[in-house]
Amino acid sequence: MNIYELIKKKRDGGELSKKEIDYMINGFIKKDIPDYQMAAFLMAVFYKGMTARECVDLTMTMVDSGDRVDLSGISGFKVDKHSTGGVGDTTTLVLAPLVAASGGIVAKMTGRELGHTGGTVDKLESIPGMKVELPKEEFMDIVNRIHVSLIAQTGTLAPADKHIYALRNVTATVDSIPLIAGSIMSKKLAAGSDGIVLDVKTGVGAFMQKYEDALELARTMVDIGEGAGKRVVALITSMEQPLGYAIGNAIEVKEAIDTLSGSGPQDLVDLILELGSNMLLISGVCGSREDARKRIRENIDNKKGLAKLGELIKAQGGNPDVIGNTGLLPQPKKIIEIKAPAGGYVESIDALEVGLSSKVLGAGRKTKDEPIDLSIGIFLKKKVGDEVRKGEPLALFHSDGDSSKVEAAKEKFLNAYRIGPKKISPPRFFYARVSKDGVEELK
Repeated sequence: MNIYELIKKKRDGGELSKKEIDYMINGFIKKDIPDYQMAAFLMAVFYKGMTARECVDLTMTMVDSGDRVDLSGISGFKVDKHSTGGVGDTTTLVLAPLVAASGGIVAKMTGRELGHTGGTVDKLESIPGMKVELPKEEFMDIVNRIHVSLIAQTGTLAPADKHIYALRNVTATVDSIPLIAGSIMSKKLAAGSDGIVLDVKTGVGAFMQKYEDALELARTMVDIGEGAGKRVVALITSMEQPLGYAIGNAIEVKEAIDTLSGSGPQDLVDLILELGSNMLLISGVCGSREDARKRIRENIDNKKGLAKLGELIKAQGGNPDVIGNTGLLPQPKKIIEIKAPAGGYVESIDALEVGLSSKVLGAGRKTKDEPIDLSIGIFLKKKVGDEVRKGEPLALFHSDGDSSKVEAAKEKFLNAYRIGPKKISPPRFFYARVSKDGVEELK
């Protein structure tokens, strides 16, 4: 095959065969195809897109570039969940134990912080003694015993995606829906679950800020997953303002524990009910979404989900006492009130700027190998629609005491809030459910 001709074919809107895609991706990984030619190909995809069949073939080529996790040693239907990322995304910490307590099986490999979004692995490491890197045999044994385990994603899954993403990141080709979908789904499919529920975020704090783009991404990922023989459902949900009240690591673990104890933020609880019910439904645990929602709700109320989180922590070497005493989590040196500069009602919150504020404060990394102070974070006191008086706290900064970080984060944080004279309703939270059967609008 001739790489020049393949670039030209895609540039002109042609459809590549499976063999041509394999040749392109594998040649790049083996360094037979140089960066500049792969960059040209990625830009052609950016402008011309890919057909549904090409998206499946691209994804599976990336899956086949590394290891596939064989979960056949775990009995039952294994279900995974993936979020495209947001601010205050505590979801997995609540959802995984709740689904397991409700009869589902969650064998999940998860990641660290990416951009302005937090990482579940970083949050789990806030729990004293918690191990997130386990041998495969131990991981599978835990799932067979308690039906849930959360571990760090191995670097051997879809290595082609890692190399291609690095090139996309420096060639302005990140925002291509076929490439985003292939990147996400290659890792999910390689991780071995039988079904996947996707939480596709849209809004100012999401990677897909426009609903139309989020819908196209959701459809593409569902098509890829179903084309690969998996059961896949995608939900499109809002990230116009942060999810819940906590942004950080230890602070989000506390919010997860509060939610499993029955006192969580309503938007987070609503999301858990929707995602969890779809996970139970595609797993075959429940026959209807209504029954599944009822079961998830019951296991919040009776605290079976909280007990399951304790089992999970203990099974992975952590201190389960943390679920009854969140003071065992890393604690900040200082808690600082960030006061409202004016009175009125919160009209909007720029979720992206709030997420970046938490990074400035010290809750995130500047480089991929930099350690995080797990005690740092932001706890919101006011959200969209809430009344606020001048001088009243908008948020609490959990700080390491570095005043320069606090001042820089405070400026960015206050710029994220818009306060006006009229009370408005919170932004729409649920947009749509996407499955192989089509798109269902949600209220």
